[in-house]
Amino acid sequence: MPNAQKHVVSVSLGTSKRDKREEVTFLDQSFLVERRGTDGDLERFGQTIADLDGNVAAIGVGGCDIYVVTKDRKYAFQQILKLVQRAKKTPLVDGSGLKHTLERRSIEWLQASGTFDFAGKKVLLVSAVDRFGMAQSLAKTGASIVYGDLIFGVGLPIPIRSMRAVDTLAKILLPIITRLPFKWFYPTGEKQEIRTPKFAKYFEEADLICGDWHFIHKYMPAKLEGKTILTQTVRKADLEFLRSAGIARVITTTPIVGGETFATNVMEALIVALLDRPVSQISEWDYEEVLEKLGWQPNPIELTGMNTGV
Repeated sequence: MPNAQKHVVSVSLGTSKRDKREEVTFLDQSFLVERRGTDGDLERFGQTIADLDGNVAAIGVGGCDIYVVTKDRKYAFQQILKLVQRAKKTPLVDGSGLKHTLERRSIEWLQASGTFDFAGKKVLLVSAVDRFGMAQSLAKTGASIVYGDLIFGVGLPIPIRSMRAVDTLAKILLPIITRLPFKWFYPTGEKQEIRTPKFAKYFEEADLICGDWHFIHKYMPAKLEGKTILTQTVRKADLEFLRSAGIARVITTTPIVGGETFATNVMEALIVALLDRPVSQISEWDYEEVLEKLGWQPNPIELTGMNTGV
């Protein structure tokens, strides 16, 4: 008999306009995968997690981070941590496990396959502490990289150009930043749909723009002809927006489901549901082993002169 369907839900601080439900099968296991936006309402976010606890196979946390990471430390956003601790029974993840495995592998695959040759290219990573596995892999490619943590996270137009500088600044700033209201540093609710383009030169100088979609969408200029974007989650409307901006190609790190991609936290929750054990008992090697079986790899989507229906 087939395995009973497992229900995986992403609870997001983002807008409910991006909610989505799909039935998918991975490794002979059927899943109902769902996203529920809470429109930036912190209490609703926490209560939704509490209501789902014990009633679904795994919960993903979207529209925010629980943790940001440096080379040898991780820091919790205290406001978010208190809310997600309402999950007492159901495994809960924020995408960190895949950011350190799948996204690192994505950079390596893009280089090895010839899909994108990083050597000598200019790359903008909008936040390294949010995508530390990606940042570490990018640093090994021979690309000239701008890490946008101060630019997009703090609002200071100061580019960081080495992982050593990222680590040094993170150790100074993150203990302070993670104790402040999360919305000061990241768009939530309907603010995710409001664009306030700025810091255009860092986008315009880059051949490849990568990292969190909401940072990219919020700050990128209206026209970016011929650029490539590497990100985790795009919807059909996002692809149309990027095509109209002149973006040549989008590469997603998560697989296409129902013609669109789910966020990293959703796909990590799916893997946790597959493994069927507490998150504390899941190692990086476990993620790597499941990813090897799943065979997920980056999805290049050519936009120039093409219909954006995936």
